Amino acid sequence: MQHPVQVVVVGGGYSGVTAANRLTGHPDVEVTIVNPRAVFVERIRLHQLVAGSDDAVVEFSRVLAPSVRLLVDAVERIDAPGRRLLLASGETLVYDRLVYAVGSGRGIADVPGAGAHAYPIADLQQAERLRTALAETGPTAPVTVVGGGPAGIEVAAELAEQGCAVTLVCAGRLGPSLHPRARRSVARRLRALGVTVEDAPGSRVTAVRRREVDLADGRTLPSAITVWATGFGVPDLARASGLSTDALGRLLTDETLTSIDDDRIVAAGDSAAPSGVPLRMSCQAAGPLGGHAADTVLRRVDGREPAPFVMGFVGLCLSLGRQRGIFQFEHADDSATRVHIGGRAGALVKAVVCWGTVESLVLEARHPGATRLPAVFGDRGRRRMLATSGAAAADRAVAGGLRTPGTHGGAGRA
Repeated sequence: MQHPVQVVVVGGGYSGVTAANRLTGHPDVEVTIVNPRAVFVERIRLHQLVAGSDDAVVEFSRVLAPSVRLLVDAVERIDAPGRRLLLASGETLVYDRLVYAVGSGRGIADVPGAGAHAYPIADLQQAERLRTALAETGPTAPVTVVGGGPAGIEVAAELAEQGCAVTLVCAGRLGPSLHPRARRSVARRLRALGVTVEDAPGSRVTAVRRREVDLADGRTLPSAITVWATGFGVPDLARASGLSTDALGRLLTDETLTSIDDDRIVAAGDSAAPSGVPLRMSCQAAGPLGGHAADTVLRRVDGREPAPFVMGFVGLCLSLGRQRGIFQFEHADDSATRVHIGGRAGALVKAVVCWGTVESLVLEARHPGATRLPAVFGDRGRRRMLATSGAAAADRAVAGGLRTPGTHGGAGRA
């Protein structure tokens, strides 16, 4: 009798849960998901947790298929030749196939004092710590939010709506990924909420102290709480395990999401770098990446060749407090169009998106394969680029030293 194929998914975020659920559609596959927390974290709601309008968690029993085994633990090393995982508990977990979906975290830049005094907000523990600090400091204390991207804008608006005195430090243009029309709309809403926006060229933070921040133009801003909402990093697990990564630490894969080192390992979500050209870190990309990683595994289990990944972006949505929001329509290549939905309608769209991300996991748990993205929505520009250059993107990544340990960098979110 043939034994079931043991597939382990490392990481229980949007991408990992999607992959685990999709894998249950095969009768000869047994799935284990390893995650350090016993609950699913709605990362796109963490700014709401900080402000007290949502707890940002869902029970895994709701979003995971019943046949998926949940192991609450952390992976410390991948032994790829031995096909096993070394866990923080001291246990060893053997696999036949591995889905690497460890996600990302907020990367603290090399700014003096940031590591000691700033509050990152990229995971549940960080958000809870920030919420406690805000409660202890009081609503009138000055709050500085560092980062003019989606995360910074959402945190600043949410806290300002709760009555906090907020300064948003952008180190340049507010909402750089937004179309100018949408950017003006966001700026108007932030002004209405009383947020002071520092977006001049000299607004880069150069130092963080316990109750103030220094800017590149020589000014010092009072800051009882400094929220760090800029730059992303990924866990160092792949690189520490001897697998090829890009400079940020994302696993280097081909377009089927298969590791360039080991065809029994596929990557998904924020921790994947297909052809050395990763997608924007976002829940919008996480689901399709997780589903395709599972499809690649299942095709190989059946002895078939996996297909290239297909993905096209639709939009970028931001909440601007509980009563307003914005949905920026995008081209498939993730570039902004002139069209956006703002105001209360934008808030409604954002709420539907947040609801839909969880419901898509529930749907995939009940009906594996139900959330596949039609190929017509794919980014044709990416396919043309890779088709004309062949493996040039991956070759450039390797030539640039990305197979070896490198420096940490940052990215964006939606």
